[in-house]
Amino acid sequence: MRRMLSTTALGLVALMAASCATNPVTGEKQFVMMSEAQEIATGQQMHPEALKEFGKYEDPELQGYVDRLGQTLARSSHRPDLPWTFTVVDSAAINAFALPGGYIYITRGIMTYLNSEAELVGVLGHEIGHVTARHAVEQYSRAMGSQLGLTALMIFVPQTRPFGDAAGSALSLMFLKHGRDDELQSDRLGAEYAAQNGWDPAGVMGMLRALARLDETEGSSRGVPGWLSTHPEPANRVNDVQPLVAELRQKYGDLPVRRAEYLNRIEGIMVGENPREGVIRGNAFLHPDMRFALDFPEGWQIQNGKAQVVAKEPNRNNFVLLQLIDNPERLSIEEVARRSMANAGFRQAGGERSRVNGLNAYLGLWQGQMQQLGDVAARTAHIEHGGRVFLVVGLTPANEYRSNEAVLARSVESFRPISAAEAERIKPNRLRFYTVRRGDTWQSIAQRYDAGGMSAARLAIFNGFAPSEQPREGDRVKVVVPE
Repeated sequence: MRRMLSTTALGLVALMAASCATNPVTGEKQFVMMSEAQEIATGQQMHPEALKEFGKYEDPELQGYVDRLGQTLARSSHRPDLPWTFTVVDSAAINAFALPGGYIYITRGIMTYLNSEAELVGVLGHEIGHVTARHAVEQYSRAMGSQLGLTALMIFVPQTRPFGDAAGSALSLMFLKHGRDDELQSDRLGAEYAAQNGWDPAGVMGMLRALARLDETEGSSRGVPGWLSTHPEPANRVNDVQPLVAELRQKYGDLPVRRAEYLNRIEGIMVGENPREGVIRGNAFLHPDMRFALDFPEGWQIQNGKAQVVAKEPNRNNFVLLQLIDNPERLSIEEVARRSMANAGFRQAGGERSRVNGLNAYLGLWQGQMQQLGDVAARTAHIEHGGRVFLVVGLTPANEYRSNEAVLARSVESFRPISAAEAERIKPNRLRFYTVRRGDTWQSIAQRYDAGGMSAARLAIFNGFAPSEQPREGDRVKVVVPE
């Protein structure tokens, strides 16, 4: 009994030490639920999951460039001894995020919107600030304590079953919103780390201005998850950090932004979707490697993830989902359909073997319940193509099925093979440069370089301008061209 009490007491002391740690930035006591060793172990455990979800961008030179900048900032941070890791992930989303223990991620999508090394350093320094001030640990503590989940990506988890709640995903931590105070503190830390290492601290403001302009111009159409779904109020934060930037400039003098150096580094970077993961063209999703296409309903918001593609009707709870279904036992298409839907908790209301655009398929109607949606009806097609089984689901509240049946059926049964020639024509878009001529406007440049359908306003923001500003003759501006 004495040994047990001693062990319990030691455990309580360890828990209290972990929960009442000293914040490395402020020096104040901070409630967290893990020690630094646990923090590092958590990041190490979640890092492979992050790479699996987003993929590492295949450009060793760019990866090395970002890592060198990040390591320089980290060495002068409040926690230089963490095992810092900086990774460019293969995502078109405009985002950057941090995991506990010094794991920093920046998407190739946000890199295309930055216009100087100072802005890149501002983003990296901001995310380093979330780690040094232990915001990432606080997030984790809140998530563990209240079982918060990933709301932006809550729809489906195919690794466990065809339908599910993603609230249990460890990656939910990446997309929990930081509070305003945490964001402001990280903005300040990012500016300080930049200035201490020889970059203009105004890069933090340049990055925030671009994000604010995107938010004002296009709102949520940028795609989820994006920076503005997880980093609130960039416009207000510009004003909040401006006095500190002025103070740092006075202290350190004029510091370079290194625009040309940065632009040279990102020339040729992929813009938009990676065709290896499939591409969205209008309302169609095409996958050149697997050689198929699927049409989603017109006007629906489409999110292309690593494991599934989800389309949602704006302001309504109607969805169309596309994903692969494992069939290691080589069951018949009918057996695959019934087993996968039963495992998801759905009961069958009808179904038949059929052909969908020349492919063997099983069409079904199912009823079930889903968290936050209640009673739902699912119109499905399990389709055999290229030695794989694809599941296409039209999902709607049960009491709205009749009114939505036609549009869901058209989308579900639009799955079709594409030819080798059509697949070969699907190429990635790349970032290149154009020298502005007399008389050029963003509208004329956008019409000349229309890859990806970038509007004139978005092209201006892409190049660090307000949409109301026009380029100047002789400017070297970024454009998007097909490979």
